[in-house]
Amino acid sequence: MSDVKKEGYKFFQDICVPCYHTDASFFLKPSSFMDLAQEIAYWAAQSLGFGYDDLHIHHSAWVLSRMHFHFVDPPRWRDDVRLYTWHKGLNGLFYLRDFQLKDMQGKDLVTCTSSWVVIDVETRRMVRPEDLEHLLAVEEGIDHAIEGPCPKTAIPRGVEAEYCGEHVVAYSDVDIIGHTNNARYVVWAMDALDYGTVSGRRVRDVFINFNRETTPGTAVRLYRYCESENVYYVEGRVDDKPVFCVKIVY
Repeated sequence: MSDVKKEGYKFFQDICVPCYHTDASFFLKPSSFMDLAQEIAYWAAQSLGFGYDDLHIHHSAWVLSRMHFHFVDPPRWRDDVRLYTWHKGLNGLFYLRDFQLKDMQGKDLVTCTSSWVVIDVETRRMVRPEDLEHLLAVEEGIDHAIEGPCPKTAIPRGVEAEYCGEHVVAYSDVDIIGHTNNARYVVWAMDALDYGTVSGRRVRDVFINFNRETTPGTAVRLYRYCESENVYYVEGRVDDKPVFCVKIVY
């Protein structure tokens, strides 16, 4: 049973940061923030009547399309924190959901905005928003954790990205709808950078764009591009077509 609670149109969950969500410096990892955000998003949507079980009846599921999260002051192992989320309604084809991770005194630790679509799990095609109006007629939030939706993220045109290896989608990558879990792409991106870079510096912003799903056995070729000493891109490609791109800002 979930311990997610509701306060107005926001849902929240109190968490003591576990060791397995932190790095060697005891700070919350970017991929772990995504894991926590994904879980509370599921529970919040379920409470509003458009969660996994509700969409499953219609052979549909939520899929994360874009995300931007900003580390204000990342928590550490054993810190008590409170994670908030709220549904912000439709923006074009995307459904927006924001998140805030705060300490117990109410100070922002991580802020986040995300853009989602609904797909038909059998055809893997996007479900049109007008076909979901009966499910999504709920109160929408007016606050912004980050004002403005996450922009499209891609390696800048005209630059040559460096090939840095291949990852074959395996058991540990796959989620409940049979494709690669969104947080795993950030794991791959961080692992594609030099260990001294990712372990010795604090991430400030992460931008993610998901272009196509990947499934078990898919070989994803990884490319990286260093725009400056503080900005890195990692892109995954299948058949030379991008399936995801992560921008990491230190």
